[in-house]
Amino acid sequence: MRGAGGRRNGAGYSAVLFAICLCLFASQELVPQASTGSGSGSPTLLPKYQENETVTYTMRAINEGHEGTIRYDARAGGVVKKDASGVFFEELAWSDVHVNGQAFPLPAGSQEFRQRLSLSPEYKVSIPDLSKSPPILIGPITDLLTFYVDMRLAMKEKGLVRAGDHAYFKYGVPSSWADGTYTVLGQSAVDFDLTLQAIDAKTQMATLVVRHVPPPESKAKLPADWMLAPVGNRPNNWVEVQKKPDGKYSAEVGQETYDVNIKYSLATGKIISATMDNPVEVMGRDCDDLALTVCGAPIRYRIRRQITLDSE
Repeated sequence: MRGAGGRRNGAGYSAVLFAICLCLFASQELVPQASTGSGSGSPTLLPKYQENETVTYTMRAINEGHEGTIRYDARAGGVVKKDASGVFFEELAWSDVHVNGQAFPLPAGSQEFRQRLSLSPEYKVSIPDLSKSPPILIGPITDLLTFYVDMRLAMKEKGLVRAGDHAYFKYGVPSSWADGTYTVLGQSAVDFDLTLQAIDAKTQMATLVVRHVPPPESKAKLPADWMLAPVGNRPNNWVEVQKKPDGKYSAEVGQETYDVNIKYSLATGKIISATMDNPVEVMGRDCDDLALTVCGAPIRYRIRRQITLDSE
């Protein structure tokens, strides 16, 4: 579920965080560890839906990898609806996809794919059926979900009311994208550090910063001793082992973070714009065995994804 190409060539997407997000709202153990308040929800960050109103976003991305850079942009648009329980949700269709400046026609039949999202606290986050989505859209779909889940997490915290309010959610449960065949191991683990950075009374605009950070003690599976030494300034929280065509293995370990910045309208209850900076500091080695004990010299490099989202 990494999207086309995997991490090594820079085309990997945020399916890892997507899995974390889904676990986030299902987990009964996720509680704020440090906060300016507590309760069932923020009185400041409230959604304000109206049935049949339109929602349109443009997403742009730069994926810089060890073996190249991929750029894309795509458009998501749709309307606000109500489910059988009267809960508001957005139903969005993706279109106008461009990759490296060239139009990317979606396969026949995939145009019917719809993504459902909502900021309503009563709405239950669900897994989109990615089997009906072309691989090129897995990144945009899961990245848009990331922005919504981060916003929903902030809305759940009653202490996020005034500029400077802060909450920390200790999570750290590894999420896996291994398929057991090509990617034999793939895990990432993060905690959530939220700050209501600013509130502009004149424009009624709030700025939310959500940092997805390595836990103080990583729970990611690191199968070889050489993977234990921190690649960055925190414990390694990202690992991937892939089987190569020649029967050997490509092994990578590192530190992954997500810095998300969301501009949110207090007047309309909508996301106006957002950015995501997702670097991974990596040490990679090519190994002869699955135990990763007979390996070549290590190579240090950085993988970085930069995402921007703008409403229309």
